[in-house]
This record gives sequence, structure tokens and C-alpha cells, in this order.
Amino acid sequence: MSARAIVIAVETRAMEESIGAELGEFEALAHAAGATVLERIVQRRDAVDPATLVGSGKAREIAQRAEELQAGLLFTLNDLRPRQRKNLEKIVPLPIVDRTMLILDVFARHARSSEGKLQVELAQLRYRQSNLIGVGADLSRLGGGIGTRGPGETKLEVDRRRIGERISVLNRQLAQVRRRRAIRRCAPHREPLVALVGYTNVGKSSLLNAFTRSNAYVADRPFATLDPTIRRAYLAPHSYVRVADTVGFITDLPKDLVNAFRATLEELREADLLLHVLDASNPQWPRQERAVEAILHELELDRTARLRVFNKSDLMPAEAIREGGAPYVSAKTGAGLDALRSSLADSLSGFSLR
Repeated sequence: MSARAIVIAVETRAMEESIGAELGEFEALAHAAGATVLERIVQRRDAVDPATLVGSGKAREIAQRAEELQAGLLFTLNDLRPRQRKNLEKIVPLPIVDRTMLILDVFARHARSSEGKLQVELAQLRYRQSNLIGVGADLSRLGGGIGTRGPGETKLEVDRRRIGERISVLNRQLAQVRRRRAIRRCAPHREPLVALVGYTNVGKSSLLNAFTRSNAYVADRPFATLDPTIRRAYLAPHSYVRVADTVGFITDLPKDLVNAFRATLEELREADLLLHVLDASNPQWPRQERAVEAILHELELDRTARLRVFNKSDLMPAEAIREGGAPYVSAKTGAGLDALRSSLADSLSGFSLR
């Protein structure tokens, strides 16, 4: 049975234009985490309340509404500081999950490989370490045993020590992952590497499958792909490339996740070209494109060649498709894939494709 939840958000002036899209994405994340959203409560303020996020009066209203709806969980679009979380929990007696915690939980649910699970656990522990979240607010995926009381130590001191020890172990294990990846990358490859990048749920995995005739995992939900997948793709007679599918991005992707997933994202550093996949049917694609470019900048990939491609063209009216710019394709119908192959061949003309 899914958790019954209320979503709350503080809309500041900086969020006026994007609040609707951000709430839509946030509720999609909540659904991916197994929750049913009963109601959305948005408060407009010049700035978030430093004590309780929404102000004590509004918090009491939310507590009353949660009781009326028999909600068992409270999601906050805005990330919470430890003080805000503590004070809000006193007024609204429910488990409270902010945006970063929710993204971490969705990642934990979708991690399949041992590497992906290591990276998610590292991100969760770093977040807990920096926020010192109490037991009542723990994510379901955090390992057991953390925070048990030791002789002569307070619970907080034990939390800090054990989390630190586990982070050290995970860092060593991920360092081994990076070394193994480096060895594989040193192996001779004749074909150039094209890495698919883009916002979450724009259809990168579907495009990989259509382009390479493969069967990578696909799901219509955020962050369905966490582990990199590489397939060989045909461009023209005797011309091939390797295509890598990578984790999707999102606006303000938590830094703990970016840092934890560096072992996976190193595939992007080795790419000869980044194929930036955009959702042609989503009117928010310019905002999504900016979010992806910001993360690529953070990963120091500004100088890597890139090509834009608009996916999901089957969901657009024909007259809306612009000619002469980035190629429009449909992973679902196969439309435009030949044009994409031609664009890739042109962009990689300086490489040996044989």
C-alpha cells in the first residue's frame, strides 16, 4: 500500500516562473518513491521562514489538514535545514522528506548494480552526516546499525563516528571501481564513444534501444537508469560508434549525488561527443537544458563536443518541428533516426569510424 502524503512548497520570487514545473517533477518523484499525493499546499513568501520553513501558523494549518486527510507523510519541495526540520516536526507530527531526501530515495529504489548501490549509500550517508537527521526521518535504504549507542559516547557522537567509518569504506570501494573502469578504458577501441546526456525521463534509454537495436531497461519514471550501458551503433556502411547511456539529470541535482556518482559519470569524460537529448514535447525543455548544461559545467565538460537532438517528436504536431536545426527523432516510431546517424557522422568526421 502506498504512503498517503501531502506536498508543501514555499514559492519565493525566484521560483515564480518555475514553481509549477518543479512541483510537477517533485510529485512524479514522490510517485516513483511509492507515495500517493493527496494534496498540494503552496505558500507564497518573500523568503522561507528560517525557523519552520512555512511559518508556525501555516505549519499548524498543514498539521490540521494532514489529520483531516489521514496523511502519513509530508513532502517539502524546499530543502530543509536541520533546525527547520526539528521545529516543523514538533508542529506536524509526521515523517518529513525534503527534495534531496526524496531524490536519494528514488535513486536507492532504482539502483540495481552493486556499484550503483554503493554510490547511493555514499550519497545518503553524506547527506545524513551534513544534516544530522534523527532516526525518525531516516530514509528506508540507510543501513541498519548506524547510530547505536556505545559506552561513554552520546548517540550523536556515535552517529558521526560510524557514518564517517562507513563513508571511508565506501570511498575505498568506489576507488576500486574507478580503477577498474580506467583499466577498461585503456583497452583499445576502434570506434569513438558517444555519451547520451539529458534531463531525467527525456527518453535516453529508449533512444539507445532504438538507435542500437538493444534492450536496455526503460521505464516512464524519473531516474529509471542509474547504471551506465554501452552499446555499438551503426552509422553507415563500415562506420560504427559506441553509445553510452548515463544517469539523467534534474534541476539542482544534489551535490552529494553528483559527487557519489563521479565514478559512473567518468564515462562522460572519456566521450568523444555528448549527445544532449531533449524532450521536444515538453515546453519546459529550455529550463531542463540549462540544468543539464550547469551540471556538465560542474563536471568540467564544457570543452567536450556536443550535439543536440530532440526526442519524442511523435508527440508534437508536424508544423511545430523546426527544420535546419537540431535533428528531431522519435525513439518510439523510429522517425528521424537516419538523420541523426548522418548528423553524428558529420560531427565525428575527424574520427575513424571503422
